[in-house]
Amino acid sequence: MSEKKIIAIVGATGAQGGGLARAILADRDSEFTVRAVTRDATSEKAQELVKLGAEVVQADNYDTESLVKAFTGAYGAFLVTNFWAHMSAEKESQEAANLAEAAKRAGLRHVIWSTLEDTRDHIPVDDPRLPTLQGRYTVPHFDAKAEADAFFTNARVPTTFLRTTFYWENLASGWGATRGVDGVLTLSLPMGDSRLAGIAVEDIGRTAYGILKAGTEYVGRTVHIAGEHLTGEQIAEGLSRAVGEPVVYRPLSHDAYRALGFPGADEAGNMLQYYTEHDKYFTGVRDLDEVRRLNPDLQTFDQWLAANGHTIPRD
Repeated sequence: MSEKKIIAIVGATGAQGGGLARAILADRDSEFTVRAVTRDATSEKAQELVKLGAEVVQADNYDTESLVKAFTGAYGAFLVTNFWAHMSAEKESQEAANLAEAAKRAGLRHVIWSTLEDTRDHIPVDDPRLPTLQGRYTVPHFDAKAEADAFFTNARVPTTFLRTTFYWENLASGWGATRGVDGVLTLSLPMGDSRLAGIAVEDIGRTAYGILKAGTEYVGRTVHIAGEHLTGEQIAEGLSRAVGEPVVYRPLSHDAYRALGFPGADEAGNMLQYYTEHDKYFTGVRDLDEVRRLNPDLQTFDQWLAANGHTIPRD
């Protein structure tokens, strides 16, 4: 049996990277093996990956030398940054620059970079209807990732640009329905009648695995992914079935959503305004049939709810 190709997975103990790690490790016939890259190799999640058969190495996205060491000897890598850990576009850009430099120096043959659209292509940063954030962004966690695509291109790293989208898991962690003063569970996402492209987070990793299995076919390409495109009404109907009581869709305005005041409310409000106003573009470039070819087990919202409905808050 030939030696398996090592895939270095940044964020292997997190949501996206964890999905890819588990997909590879669950496939006994895989041509790949996992090198989980994490800031804490002793963590419980890291040790769970060890038990599944992964190699675990310690590195930090702010330490390029540690990343080069972690990538050396690997065939490819899955690279992701977490804006919400610090909510700084500048920090996220630095992480991405370090990842691209390390990938180049290690001679990786196929990198999958988890990225997003530049919302400023559709909503200029000086649009008076939205606040400009962090000096020059409309939606910093989108725009900074899109800018970072150039780090990989300019470094001539063989890269697939994997454009992701809204996680269904967000509906279980503060973005879902809340119980109003009238006692009714209410979904207030400011989407109007537009469709939201959503995905189960583990399907991001599974789709990345499909890209790796396709060899070099997707190197240099941008792949836009989602699991299903649903209106707010359809999401509320799904939540109703999952929780066993009516969930009513009462969308706020984008200004009202930004005014809610939770950390990142302005960022979230701008993002949802982008989703709302440019739904035809955003869902249009996400060909679900193509995603399903890469990931035959791609979950619909109802399939995700069947497995995860118990996580939806009822309060």
